[in-house]
Amino acid sequence: MVLIGTKMPLKNISISKTDKVCLFCDLQQGKRERVIAENDLAYVVRDGFPVSEGHSLIIPKRHTLDYFELTPDEVLAINELICEQRQILLKSDQKIEGFNIGMNCGLVAGQSVWHCHVHLIPRRKGDSEYPKGGVRHVIPYKGNYEDLR
Repeated sequence: MVLIGTKMPLKNISISKTDKVCLFCDLQQGKRERVIAENDLAYVVRDGFPVSEGHSLIIPKRHTLDYFELTPDEVLAINELICEQRQILLKSDQKIEGFNIGMNCGLVAGQSVWHCHVHLIPRRKGDSEYPKGGVRHVIPYKGNYEDLR
């Protein structure tokens, strides 16, 4: 079996430090105190390494590699939690003016945990010197697309 987005056999990819436990499966099964919201198919935790205050991860309960393996019902369940968390975060912090929503699918796209998860990142004015281009900045020098003309 080959990991999607790579030419690497899945057996060569560690899913955790022990190579036996999935971080996100473990969170929902054993470390429930980190779960802040859930529905039948997905749950939410605050990111352990947040890029901004309130940075959240929306994670399907079923172990699946990435977004492209989600069922339509899982996509809807994740979207429901994204919308709910957006409202909660906006009510709790008046300085939030926007959000980035994203995921990394595959090794070359930066995926490092081999269980699908969606990042919901609150944005505040001044948290980035040049926010225009947003997620385009994942590839250096591609975010400032006006400079590329």
